[in-house]
Amino acid sequence: MLKTISLLGVNVSRVDLALAARQIFEWVKQKERTYVCVAPVATLVDAQRDPEYLGAVNDAGMVTPDGMPIVWLARSRGCADIARTYGPDLMLEVCNHGQDLGLRHFFYGGTEDTLRKLKQKLLESYPRMMVAGSYAPPFKPGVWQEEREVIDHINGAAADIVWVGLGSPKQDFWMHLHRSLLNAPVIVGAGAAFDFCSGVKPQAPRWMQACALEWFFRLCCEPGRLWKRYLIGNSLFLIYLIKDLFKKSH
Repeated sequence: MLKTISLLGVNVSRVDLALAARQIFEWVKQKERTYVCVAPVATLVDAQRDPEYLGAVNDAGMVTPDGMPIVWLARSRGCADIARTYGPDLMLEVCNHGQDLGLRHFFYGGTEDTLRKLKQKLLESYPRMMVAGSYAPPFKPGVWQEEREVIDHINGAAADIVWVGLGSPKQDFWMHLHRSLLNAPVIVGAGAAFDFCSGVKPQAPRWMQACALEWFFRLCCEPGRLWKRYLIGNSLFLIYLIKDLFKKSH
């Protein structure tokens, strides 16, 4: 059982990249059906405003600390055994070491072009990796339950891991809704990993990631799409933290 710490009500797993990957491999080995959420600041903020979303995230078998502010907050509360476990890094780590285990991967999300480029890049890096299949769903607002033929297509691929690239909170709701319908032992919400690992979108330099400035890099790349998420979301995160500290002091 993974240790967790409650941060604004979200049960964040006390993991690093290596431990998170090992846990996924163990679940696959035991054929234990679960799902993994990656939690940046936006996950904690959205969970404050939507109890249903908080429940979907906390039902996950693992909630990884995807952003440095999450790591710093956990460490400030005594969790020295936690490190950033970033969605794209987790996917690459599992795809790499999963080669020796013969793991089969299915990719759900993105566009046909993104998936094609993603599979090409992954197989260039990990030539023994087994890609069981992929599916690019048409864009739909909100959360939806997939048609039976799509579920059958995913299950027919006999994947060990289904990677979901819909972005949060949509991917977390999707995994929660479809967990009982999918046969793959593990479903992982990979966030923007499909776009970054395929080269479709630029990724922030490592030094910016380490300094918790990835949000600024992404905002500069996509201001029209991301300004609300980062400028408003980051401000709300600070407000919620102050409220939480005030609550704990009384």
